[in-house]
Amino acid sequence: MNPYVILSGAILSELFGTTALKLSDGFSRLLPSLGVIGGYGLAFYLLSLTLEELPVGIVYATWAALGIIGVAAIGVLAFDEHLDGAAVAGMGLILAGVYCLNILSDVSAH
Repeated sequence: MNPYVILSGAILSELFGTTALKLSDGFSRLLPSLGVIGGYGLAFYLLSLTLEELPVGIVYATWAALGIIGVAAIGVLAFDEHLDGAAVAGMGLILAGVYCLNILSDVSAH
């Protein structure tokens, strides 16, 4: 299977786990707390599979960057959080960095 498909699954699992973490209310609510464990457990398992085929720097940079942007979007959409212009610009720079690593750099597997 394409390692980027597996990495996408890891990112989605992390987003699920992080959203559950917000909903767990300091691990005082059982179901969201179980979602944290399941989401992060699956995320790290899938992440380990991608590391069999892709360099760790590329995998981690992509996972972290898309996780940051995804969680910020979930915060805006689900929790009525707000982003200012500097936050949006910073996330744009993060995306530009990941683009450079994955598309332009010779260290990635393309």
